[in-house]
Amino acid sequence: MNEIDRHLQTNINIQEKSNLIWNNAEILRGLYKPHEYGEVILPMTVIKRFHDTLLPTLDQVQETYEEYKTFEVVEPFLLDATGGYSFYNTSKFTFASLLSDPEHIEENFRAYLNGFSENVQDVLEHFSFDVHISRLANNDKLYYIIQEFNKPAAYMGADKISSTDMGYIFEDLVRRFSESYNEEAGEHFTSRDIIYLMTDILLAEDKNMLMDNGVVKTVYDQTMGTSQMLSAMTERLQEFDRDAEVTTFGQEINPSTYAIAKADTMIRGGSPGNMKLGNTLTEDGFPGYTFDYCISNPPFGVDWNSSYKKVKAEHDEGENGRFAPGLPRKSDGQLLFTLNALHKLKDDGRMAIIHNGSALFSGAAGSGESEIRRYVIENDWLDAIIQLPGDSFYNTGITTYIWIYSKDKPLHREGKVQLIDASEMYEKRRKSIGSKRVDITEECREAIVQAYGEFINKEYTLDDRRVESKIMNNEDFGFYKVTVESPERDEEGNIILKKGKQKADTALRDTEDIPLTEDIDAYFEREIKPFNPDAWIDKKKTKVGYEIPFTRLFYKYEAPEKSEDIAKRISKIEARIVKSFEALSGEEVDVDGE
Repeated sequence: MNEIDRHLQTNINIQEKSNLIWNNAEILRGLYKPHEYGEVILPMTVIKRFHDTLLPTLDQVQETYEEYKTFEVVEPFLLDATGGYSFYNTSKFTFASLLSDPEHIEENFRAYLNGFSENVQDVLEHFSFDVHISRLANNDKLYYIIQEFNKPAAYMGADKISSTDMGYIFEDLVRRFSESYNEEAGEHFTSRDIIYLMTDILLAEDKNMLMDNGVVKTVYDQTMGTSQMLSAMTERLQEFDRDAEVTTFGQEINPSTYAIAKADTMIRGGSPGNMKLGNTLTEDGFPGYTFDYCISNPPFGVDWNSSYKKVKAEHDEGENGRFAPGLPRKSDGQLLFTLNALHKLKDDGRMAIIHNGSALFSGAAGSGESEIRRYVIENDWLDAIIQLPGDSFYNTGITTYIWIYSKDKPLHREGKVQLIDASEMYEKRRKSIGSKRVDITEECREAIVQAYGEFINKEYTLDDRRVESKIMNNEDFGFYKVTVESPERDEEGNIILKKGKQKADTALRDTEDIPLTEDIDAYFEREIKPFNPDAWIDKKKTKVGYEIPFTRLFYKYEAPEKSEDIAKRISKIEARIVKSFEALSGEEVDVDGE
């Protein structure tokens, strides 16, 4: 499906379905508070998705169950009867038949849910939905909820709604429910335009290989939310090779979004066992696994103090653990996710991960953040950093970046890092969604991918929009932080000697950042010695640091407006103000007493 068709389908199907489901929450008014609606509506949406997907094979599954139910192992026969899905339901009930017996709606609905296979039971368990069934039934709401979800317009079978479209629906629902209690919706998902940019950049270097028959790839998302990044990667890979075998793996800390992700994976034919619940930083869901691609949008600016003990213990394991290079500040653990994903990446693997601006420069030389940047750059794994437009996310308008890593760079990229300023490559939305006011359209995305693919210093334009590429050497981001000492002096200004040696005056101690491309001694003689002849460098305190001054590298000087031009502009404004007063008063206005 091309982008135009995808957007057309979105406009017709998705918003309609999302609005319909959202409106069902009105039934809950009075019984539930608005911030609780999602506890009912989200699991009901998942259940109806399962229900409608299995509906075409219902009779065949029933017949198969009756034929083989006495067998010791019956599941393979039932799965085959579903047409290849990894889940089934042996219950005789449907949403329609449940409504035909209002008196026993709770009993029959529970029997229907109990008919699902164990992997679906796990999904429902993580929604903690069981308690809500009784609450709804006891307040005469269960029948009406099922009735609304059973309307023809509420049909959500996989034969009519693709996994991609269903992902959009879940995104919209989660966003609405998140907003109802001021939760960060962006913790759950990333908008699809950004995901498509990430996938296209990830796959840009692999296009020729992916067109070969028999492609087998693994994809990992360490903070998968509702698993839409995994779904998009599968979609993109199979656009290159329809028969490509794509296996996805994901981990999520939030139980309800984990449940949505697992349900989505099951319906699109993935392995539900590859979806793990838990804190990625403290619980490696896939020990010993490595993957072809990693793609994720981890939380940034989030305190990880509660995970510190376990993370520190793994850090102390050195190369046997995931976090050996360094530990960032406890107030922001985003770079820990970079280390985890690199640890899970194959020797020829590629990764795309989103960070905010602090990942570029936070932390002094020798700090955890700086050491992590040093680790990835000196290993020559950092491939590119792309600045996204502001207002691209649902929950924040801050500047964000896509970091691209490659453990096996092509020859022409070795020893280099590509910086791409795509902050102006967007199209304004007619209507904002939360903080999201812009979209990276297909045309915009193609311009960014072109800039990445050509790998040259160049500015690209699309109408009045621009994207700029700069190619930097790895060492351009490194520096020596040196400690400059000055001698202690007595009251008469004489240098104090102790055992024939100068003593450093701590009050005069200073530091200098010297580029790695410079010789420290030469720099000292040129930049420091002429202004402080008695100074020296304490080389025992020298540290190596890395930071990426993205904004400075793309800064373009604009000459300030001339004073005479400012004066003329002020005079014109004053004249307009005077005319306005005269029009209002009907009298001439005296200016400066004239």
